[in-house]
Amino acid sequence: MPTSTLTSKGQVTVPKQIRDLLKLKTGQKLEFRVIGEGQVLIRPRNRDVARLKGLFKTPRGRRVTVRQMNAAVADGYAQL
Repeated sequence: MPTSTLTSKGQVTVPKQIRDLLKLKTGQKLEFRVIGEGQVLIRPRNRDVARLKGLFKTPRGRRVTVRQMNAAVADGYAQL
């Protein structure tokens, strides 16, 4: 199991195995969510919705740009 050490400034280095698994890149934001006593879920925060292109059918007459989708996803995600 990958491990890391907490610095005096509260910083940790995400182990390479985990960075590779989550496809993390320099500067990418991470979200931390407490899911139980002593358990925290860490997940990437700024994934691009362009990865979902073609996954859903477009409702007739309603087309949106990737920029509009990213904004809508960010707005909805911020409300969680």
